[in-house]
Amino acid sequence: MTRPWINPLGRSASMLFLSLALTGCNLALSPPDCPPGQSLGADKLLGNWTVQMAGSTTPWALNLSPHPEHLGSLRGELQQGDQRYPVVADLEGREFTMEESHDGQRIAATWLGTAVHGHCGRWVQGERMATNQAAEGFSMRRAP
Repeated sequence: MTRPWINPLGRSASMLFLSLALTGCNLALSPPDCPPGQSLGADKLLGNWTVQMAGSTTPWALNLSPHPEHLGSLRGELQQGDQRYPVVADLEGREFTMEESHDGQRIAATWLGTAVHGHCGRWVQGERMATNQAAEGFSMRRAP
């Protein structure tokens, strides 16, 4: 006697099909990080950025350009009012690193962050760790 409510393929096959269908739905809902053919690299960071420190209302401006001595790395300037600090930066995969100096010779702060998924390197979040200070969060976005 056949029972019309029982799947002839069995429970395992049904679960496999359901799993594949749900996986496909999840992938469709999650936008790709960058359009096909583009990857995240330091070149995504070239240009002007607005940097917001956690707990601060005044943003910093950041400008990054290719480093003349280190291929694939960047250098630039972090600025807020009269304060101007030289920086060097890298983006490898999704991992962002930047070193800030106040005298042009010693590292005053290290910035570690991650490119936010779905924004193709136009938004980075992380922490700034200054010498002898508690880490503070930051968010940087491509300047309009």
